[in-house]
Amino acid sequence: MSDSVTLPAKQGTTATAAEPLLEVQGLTKHFPILGGFPIKRKIGAVQAVDGVDLSVGVGESVGLVGESGCGKSTTGRLITRLLEPTSGKITYKGQDITHASRKQLAPVRSEIQMIFQDPYSSLNPRQTVGTIIKSPMEVNGIDPVGGRENKVRELLELVGLNPEHYNRFPHEFSGGQRQRIGVARALALNPKLIVADEPVSALDVSIQAQVVNLLQKVQDELGIAFLFIAHDLAIVRHFSQRVAVMYLGKVVEVGDRDSIYGRPRHPYTHALLSAVPEVEIHDEAGAKERIRLSGDVPSPISPPSGCRFRTRCWKAQEKCATEEPPLVQLSGNREGHLTACHFPEEPTTEARAEDIVLDPALSALEDATEG
Repeated sequence: MSDSVTLPAKQGTTATAAEPLLEVQGLTKHFPILGGFPIKRKIGAVQAVDGVDLSVGVGESVGLVGESGCGKSTTGRLITRLLEPTSGKITYKGQDITHASRKQLAPVRSEIQMIFQDPYSSLNPRQTVGTIIKSPMEVNGIDPVGGRENKVRELLELVGLNPEHYNRFPHEFSGGQRQRIGVARALALNPKLIVADEPVSALDVSIQAQVVNLLQKVQDELGIAFLFIAHDLAIVRHFSQRVAVMYLGKVVEVGDRDSIYGRPRHPYTHALLSAVPEVEIHDEAGAKERIRLSGDVPSPISPPSGCRFRTRCWKAQEKCATEEPPLVQLSGNREGHLTACHFPEEPTTEARAEDIVLDPALSALEDATEG
C-alpha cells in the first residue's frame, strides 16, 4: 500500500454491534481429485474451505485476510453462490440460501454482488462500458426512473469516471479505471452486500489508494455491507471494522479491528502482522521484528491433524496434533474476539521482546550476509 492512503480509521465494533445480514456456519468446499484410466474416479479432495464460521452485519465492513491459497477467494465465491458448497449453511436475511435453486436465488442475486480481483479479465472486451453496467439491470428486469442509460451515466459519475465514457470499450481504460467500472457494475442493482475479492491487488500502488477511497465513499454514502478479501493487512486495517484471519481453509481468529491489530492472540496473526512494512523514522530500541515461519503451507489435499498451523508454529505441543482448537473467546479478550489456539500468545504485540526466526536456512543466510 502506498503512503498516499489517507482514509480515516473507523471505530472498532464488536461482532454483536450490527444487525446480522449474512451468517455462515461450517461452510465447506472440497474440490474432488479424479484419477484412473479409462474410467475416472475420485481419489482425493482439495479441502479449499473447511468449516468456516463468519458473519457480516447490515452496513458493516468485514475484512478476510490470510496467505495466498488459504481459501479466501473460494469463501467469497461460495457466499455469492458462484460455487456450490459441499456442506455448511449460508443464511442471508434469515433465509437459507446454501443450496437454493436458481429460481429461489433470483430475488437474492441482485442484493449480493461481487467485485473481482482482475479488472482486465472481469470485463467483456467486446462490450461497451454502458452495456457492461446496464446488463445486470436488463437480466433482473430493473427499469430505474429516467431509464437505464441515465442510471449508467450516474453510476459512472459516482465512481469517478466521465459519463461520456458510456460508449467506450474496456481496452481504452487503465487498470484503475477498469476496476471503477467493475464497482459501477456491482452498484447497478443497489446491493445490500458486496464481496470485494482483492479489488486492488492487481493495480499499481499509486492507484490502490484511489480505489480504496472510492469503496470507502460508496459504503459511507450508500450503507452497503462489505466482505473485503485481501492479503494486504494495511488496506484491511483502513477499510474494515472487523477482521477474520484464515489459514489453510479455516478461520483461526476473528474480532474487531482494534483487537486484531493491537491485541492478537493467535500465533499466525502475530506472524502476519509482523510482516506488515513499517516506516521507521528513528532507530527504536523496541521495534518489532519480523516472524519468519519455517517451511511451506501444508497441502490442502492432506492438511495436518489437529491444529493446521502446528507444523509452522513455535508454540506447538503434542495436544496441537491430536485436538483441533475450537474458535472461542479467550479470557481477557473483548466480546466477539474469538481465537482458535490451545496455547495463545500474550494479548499484546509488545510481548515479543526479540525476533523469532523459525527458518534455519534464512537465519544462516542472514548471518553470512552480515559477516
